[in-house]
Amino acid sequence: MLDIKFIRQNPHLIKEVCKNKNLDSMDVDRILNLDGERRKLIKQIEELRAEQKKLSGNEIIKARELKEKQKPLKERLGEVEEQYKYLMLKIPNVYSKDTPIGADDTFNKEIYKWGEISEFDFPAKDHIQIGKDLDLIDTERGTKTSGFRGYYLKNEAALLHFALMQFAFEKLRRKGFTLMVPPTILREFALIGSGHFPEAKDEIYQIANPGRLADGKKVKEKFFLAGTSEPALLAYYADTILREKDLPIKLAGFSQCYRSEVGSYGKDTRGLYRLHEFMKIEQVVLSRADLEESHRLFEELNKNSQEILEELKLPYRVVQISTGDMGTGKYEMRDIETWMPSRESYGETHSNSNLTDWQARRLNIKYKTEDNDKKFVYTLNNTMIASPRILIAILENYQQKDGSVLIPEVLQKYIGKSKIKNQNAK
Repeated sequence: MLDIKFIRQNPHLIKEVCKNKNLDSMDVDRILNLDGERRKLIKQIEELRAEQKKLSGNEIIKARELKEKQKPLKERLGEVEEQYKYLMLKIPNVYSKDTPIGADDTFNKEIYKWGEISEFDFPAKDHIQIGKDLDLIDTERGTKTSGFRGYYLKNEAALLHFALMQFAFEKLRRKGFTLMVPPTILREFALIGSGHFPEAKDEIYQIANPGRLADGKKVKEKFFLAGTSEPALLAYYADTILREKDLPIKLAGFSQCYRSEVGSYGKDTRGLYRLHEFMKIEQVVLSRADLEESHRLFEELNKNSQEILEELKLPYRVVQISTGDMGTGKYEMRDIETWMPSRESYGETHSNSNLTDWQARRLNIKYKTEDNDKKFVYTLNNTMIASPRILIAILENYQQKDGSVLIPEVLQKYIGKSKIKNQNAK
């Protein structure tokens, strides 16, 4: 959410941002019209209240008249406020000067590349075939049990799955992050606050039967399954005033994640690339309202993700995301894409975002400066690791001619071996 004063002062800029983010620029005019009507109604109501307060105790009829005049104004104000608040949630954040301008992901810009692309002197397998041959992955029975995009991880794949989480968690702990396992059942305000609502509401699962209260009454409130730990980590500080000296606050959230993937219908239907549920460790940072500082933290989060891929010895590239591909609330955004041989390309494994105060305004997260001024914090988030998608890169890049798969050296202590091989092989 942007400051309405900023929108009033920069309507043409906001319309340009809407255009470049593929959003409806007419919302800007509607908001300004509603804002004008809203302020006018508030003024009229306040004037009537002030007049009413001036009356003496025996002017009962006049007092009633003034009270009656307020009723239609208050009713209209309620209608205007509802429309105004909804449209304010849809107004996008501005973007950084180095963000590529373009309609979609074809305008994204590669800015860094690391590692050598895997070359095999034998017919390479994809992760699904490797998973079958080594009894690691079963998508057929996963689909039978869970439906489309269902899967089972088995044996060493299950160990790798948790080894990656533990490895990433330990790494972030050493870097001073507070480790958290947040709830994955969320109230609506958390998803509105993070910006997942209303924009990406179709991608979020709603719980059909939220249960009963202690007195036996049915829960009427809506609850949702988290698609990432980001909303819960941010909501932890909702309606909070922090101290400037405590910033930045760095959080590492581990959670199961659920996504309906409605917007990706027909994409990546085979294998472990696009799934309805997975595990992830997310980095979330709350910082001072300073662009230079937030950009430094943005680079730090990106470096953390790059480090983990380099320690896993997986080739990757960093991509600067364009305006049309970056999402409503993003000020600057980068993806890290890891090389996946079966795709003959890089696949997205990490997403890094700076949202300035766009989320903090929605969640009312502020901090008090040394001068006792109150400001909204800036928020950032980035994937540290997400599995099983990263298993695609590990299994395919580490496959051997004899059908076995080497285990990355940094994960071997968690698995208890250096290689995954067919138990039936001689």
